[in-house]
Amino acid sequence: MKKTGSLILLATLINITISAQPGGLQIEGKEVFNNEDVVFHQIDDHTWVGSGRMMANESLYLVEGYKKAVLIDAGTKIQDLDKIVAGITDKPVTLIATHVHPDHTGSAINYFSALYINPADTVNIPRMMPDYKGEVKFLKDGEILDLGGRKLEVVFTPGHTPGSTTFLDKDAGYGFSGDSFGSGNLLLTTDFSTLIATCEKTGRLMDKYGISKLYPGHFFGKNEETRQRVRDLITLSKDVLSGKVKGQENPKGMLGLNYVVSNYGVRINYGEKALK
Repeated sequence: MKKTGSLILLATLINITISAQPGGLQIEGKEVFNNEDVVFHQIDDHTWVGSGRMMANESLYLVEGYKKAVLIDAGTKIQDLDKIVAGITDKPVTLIATHVHPDHTGSAINYFSALYINPADTVNIPRMMPDYKGEVKFLKDGEILDLGGRKLEVVFTPGHTPGSTTFLDKDAGYGFSGDSFGSGNLLLTTDFSTLIATCEKTGRLMDKYGISKLYPGHFFGKNEETRQRVRDLITLSKDVLSGKVKGQENPKGMLGLNYVVSNYGVRINYGEKALK
């Protein structure tokens, strides 16, 4: 699938996501940049969230230490993203991704010479990220990204994609999870057993580190992933696998996601292969 095709595919999927999200951007914090592609708000003294304008506020996060910074995801199409980021932080910036989908690893990745991903998501590169000219490098589950006075722990959280990844800042008490938990509306391209294992793993770490929330891949300001949401995803997944809850046919389904189930305040789009 060419890049244009993958964008059309993701646009269709994101339209499903939009229907389940609150309306309008409601992010608190000082606005530090705004143009036709993206708006950046400051979360705290050394953290910023960028909201892209193409795919349901696709979110990218700039996380700064005193030595260097990381940019988590790159949106769909953001002109001169490297220059925008350099206008916010004077630290050298490394690009890392929560997963390989064109609304998170879009055209702006080409402003960066290297991109770090979970190796399990290389399966998505040919159709979702075919034109990247830089070097693809691999993250390791459990590794620590030391930014100088600030550390992020890499946590592999497959479910949305095989290589979905979350980044935890235990000192700050929050993390960044991309689409791993759906931003309120999960597109599950793997299976429920994988999702349950991911939620159990993440829940244990949230409890251990006192993580109160995970900033999602489509952040509107009021839809952080909480510990309760992680629990609810487990409950709903087990209900589906046990037959307690039946999914409804989803006429807008793509990638084989032909069913949708909603309960406990969460929604999951899935296909028949997820029932294992």
